[in-house]
Amino acid sequence: MSFKQVNIESLSTEVFSDIGKKWMLISAAKKDGSINTMTASWGGLGVLWNKNVFFCFVRPQRFTHEFTEESDRISISFFGEEYRDALKLCGTKSGRDCDKIALSNLTPFNNNGNVGFAEAERIIYGKKIYAGKLNPEAFLSDDIEKHYNNDYHTVYICEIEKIEEKE
Repeated sequence: MSFKQVNIESLSTEVFSDIGKKWMLISAAKKDGSINTMTASWGGLGVLWNKNVFFCFVRPQRFTHEFTEESDRISISFFGEEYRDALKLCGTKSGRDCDKIALSNLTPFNNNGNVGFAEAERIIYGKKIYAGKLNPEAFLSDDIEKHYNNDYHTVYICEIEKIEEKE
């Protein structure tokens, strides 16, 4: 496992493909060192409040929500197509019911309180700077509500602290 730090200004990514089609893992660690992860295809990268940020969404009933709520840091990890089955598993199994990380054959590691995976192509580490529940009264398009059954995501905005790519 060998990663190199990437300067954010040199980051080249197809964010719509990487997140929306290839998917990512959202991961966090509790203070006791336990970790959890979940597959996601909603989120983004950008600039907000003069900071380079990523944003991601976690429903409150997901086991990962406990971890993203407790932790000051969240990471998003991107993988090659050969890990599609592992990502499917992490998106359909709950860490409450099984050790889905072990079942996925992914190798987690701790990076100064942030979670990474040895098999990832890219890991973006972030510090939470905002967390809030989506407010359905603020939806301005009629087709948004169909994604919910009164289980509105918590949105996390994280200042990007470091980006690593596999060497």
